Amino acid sequence: MKSTVAAAVLAALMAGTASAETIGVSMQSFDNNFQTLLRQGLDARASQVGGVTLQIEDAQTDISKQINQVNNFIAAGVDGIIITLTDTSAAPGISEAARKAGIPLVYVNLEPENIDKLPEKQAYVGSKEIDSGRLGAEAACELLKEMGKADEAQVYILMGDLAHQASRDRTSSVKETLAAGDCKGVTIADEQSAAWTRTNAMDLTTNWVTAGQPIDVIFANNDEMAIGAIQALKAAGMSMDDVIVVGIDATQDGLAAMAAGDLDVTVFQNARGQSASAVDAAVALARGKSVDKEVWVPFELVTPKNMAEYAKQN
Repeated sequence: MKSTVAAAVLAALMAGTASAETIGVSMQSFDNNFQTLLRQGLDARASQVGGVTLQIEDAQTDISKQINQVNNFIAAGVDGIIITLTDTSAAPGISEAARKAGIPLVYVNLEPENIDKLPEKQAYVGSKEIDSGRLGAEAACELLKEMGKADEAQVYILMGDLAHQASRDRTSSVKETLAAGDCKGVTIADEQSAAWTRTNAMDLTTNWVTAGQPIDVIFANNDEMAIGAIQALKAAGMSMDDVIVVGIDATQDGLAAMAAGDLDVTVFQNARGQSASAVDAAVALARGKSVDKEVWVPFELVTPKNMAEYAKQN
């Protein structure tokens, strides 16, 4: 949502009622860098709206724990629920439990499996994941053309958690964009899940390096994994001038890696925009108002040329 629209929504919520709402929030993981940005954004927006209390809990990437948290929220009679899913396939069951209880539910960031069948008083706030993969792939292809490797590059992909639609969409859009453009001659040498984490990405990249095959591009489904790949490449004595590394999220750590000349491309995912829209939707639904079933916050390409303006937004 554009800032002017967001400001208008915020003003309407602040002026709408003096009632107080409790919103239960189940986060996929407090340890995840981007999820931390989302959590901070949720707190900030709730403070802006006023009269809203967030009860935020950490699901620790455990779907059973997350379902228990949702059930506890329902039993406590919260006014609304916000979730970043640990497993997107669990969404139909979670939606049904909230529907039966008559409690508004807003999914944020990680797209629910049942996005096309959300019950009344439920919504999804996020970004179109295929756009992030496309933007990163287009930028990497331009760099490959500059290096004269558009027809021969060996490409590796670090995927996020395979239970998340984001991982699948980001990966498929990278491959589809490369296959349809000037870099259709590249080879996808391998793709493995590093489950969004830096450590797993380091281990996988180390395995690729040890195998002795050329590595021209590493696409990571998020910046954390991109940084893990960079650390592994450096530990192996490889020059970052020879490998293109692409991430997603434009986190502070990712931007620091870009400033150091290690991360070539990332794609800004607007955590504050998603968080603000999620709180706005949950509060509006709790107050009996209607909201769009899907709210899309656009991805934006970040390169060394424009990275300074994104450093201010995280």
